[in-house]
Amino acid sequence: MSERLQPGDTAPDFTLPDADGKEISLSAYRGRRVIVYFYPAALTPGCTKQACDFTDNLELLSGQGYDVIGVSPDKPEKLGKFREKENLQVTLVSDPSKETLEAYGAYGEKKLYGKTVTGVIRSTVVVDEEGKVERALYNVKATGHVAKIIKDLGISDAA
Repeated sequence: MSERLQPGDTAPDFTLPDADGKEISLSAYRGRRVIVYFYPAALTPGCTKQACDFTDNLELLSGQGYDVIGVSPDKPEKLGKFREKENLQVTLVSDPSKETLEAYGAYGEKKLYGKTVTGVIRSTVVVDEEGKVERALYNVKATGHVAKIIKDLGISDAA
């Protein structure tokens, strides 16, 4: 079971392929804040809702200096299909080895329909401009989560 990150921790750097196979590194985002969210599988109802929520709010988040990166164990080809089918604007990256998921504490034992299983723990980590963890949220809900983050970060349309 991987350790969960805490505010103030250095966010583990990663370099992973996006939906087009292009390498994306967290370190390339220094100077901006990044919302890194971890989800179990592309093209599933909950993950689709969450990715669409982030896409719908991307302009608002970007305007406040936030970039969004979604991480799942899906292969880049599946991420490409997901992006096309749902018209997603967020950056989606592939972590089939689950190394990044584990480094962020977003992979391990979880409850699914009353059973304990090992898998991706739906999580969101907000990384500040210096690469430090600002917030780390685990076992989040797919629905309503983006609105909660926006509220918690004090972001409003009236900015």
